[in-house]
Amino acid sequence: MKLWQKNKQEQDRLVEKFTVGNDQHFDLLLARYDVLGSLAHTTMLAKVGLLTPEELSQIHQSLQEIKNDIEAGDFVIAAGVEDIHSQVELLLTQKIGEAGKKIHSGRSRNDQVAVDIKLYLKDEMRNIKDACATLFHVLIGLSTRHQDVLMPGLTHFQLAMPSSFGLWFSAYAESLSEDLELLHAAYSMADRNPLGSGAGYGSSFPLDRTETTTLLGFSRMHYNAINAQMSRGKTEKYTAIGIAAIGATLARLSMDICLYMNQNFGFVSFPDTLTTGSSIMPHKKNPDIFELVRAKCNTLQAVPNELALLMNNLPSGYHRDMQLTKEIIFPAIEKIKDCLQILIYALPQIQVRQDILADDRYQQVFTVETVSELVLQGMPFRDAYKVVGEQVEQGVFRYERFHISRHTHEGSMGNLCNEAIVQQFAAVLSRFEA
Repeated sequence: MKLWQKNKQEQDRLVEKFTVGNDQHFDLLLARYDVLGSLAHTTMLAKVGLLTPEELSQIHQSLQEIKNDIEAGDFVIAAGVEDIHSQVELLLTQKIGEAGKKIHSGRSRNDQVAVDIKLYLKDEMRNIKDACATLFHVLIGLSTRHQDVLMPGLTHFQLAMPSSFGLWFSAYAESLSEDLELLHAAYSMADRNPLGSGAGYGSSFPLDRTETTTLLGFSRMHYNAINAQMSRGKTEKYTAIGIAAIGATLARLSMDICLYMNQNFGFVSFPDTLTTGSSIMPHKKNPDIFELVRAKCNTLQAVPNELALLMNNLPSGYHRDMQLTKEIIFPAIEKIKDCLQILIYALPQIQVRQDILADDRYQQVFTVETVSELVLQGMPFRDAYKVVGEQVEQGVFRYERFHISRHTHEGSMGNLCNEAIVQQFAAVLSRFEA
């Protein structure tokens, strides 16, 4: 029997298979949150007089037993049971009888799944935030350690000006900080309680939505019942935008690493345990993990658009289309967490080449430095620019003082830069806890 069935007539098996789809698999991820939602909802029902204290005690004891099974990995959705909500209510009724049939008063599966998803997304965004924080500190640590190691900066993929590994690592740390601001915006969207909105049109029961908002740890509620339902899909899309932003940073970092590992660059390397070989070329040390991070994170860029296409042009109210958001956003969450974890593991093992700019091929990155020195000596900028340009054209440009002047400059700038970035990142993290 389904929660919505009024008699024992079985649904067409093909229709059932098509409509349920992969929902049972993804619903297992929501099982704990479904129980938490029921604990809060029934506490509120007792407060407004729709459950007796004895019924509430029975219900909570049994719900806690179900929650323990979920956390122990012993919970399953039985064959023929439509979803997590049906399974929990079925188990509860089997355990305590008539009282179990009362827990659905004043709610619909629509607001029930909306609560489950929001609680799940909040937890997962906190997990992603924590992983980003770990990676951030790895990058800042590498930046500090290598702040005096120079490398050529590139524009248009051509030699530009001197840079340092300190600035390079720090750039990705700051980028992560910016990405977390987007993720926090998504977190704020998820941090609103839809419970009590029913199927999108409220309830005639005297529900206390402030009570469930507090019990479930939401900072506020969706006030309009229709809008609470319209947040389905929208919350997932905002989360996907935050994930895609982080993914874009990780993909770009991984692309840099793949490039810098190439023998024509040779800027960085990794232990053999982090690279793969070739079945035919014995010299190969391939950056497979970084290529896969790049690929996985590039595919994450499509997730917000996939959710937008799913939800576009839907009128207000609930529609079964919304069920498919789980199939899109849940795997994306696992993908970004996997990418963060492999980078947290691999990046501390990076080996940075120390003498890159001593190679004559990089002499031209110091043309701007030379122009600046001539200007400081009193020569007009345009004249200095022309003098250095002619030296380059004639193949006689040389700059020998980089190991003194640039090391000092890059080191001090890197320290000041990192202090500000760390403060900025701490401020972003604090918003998740506010």
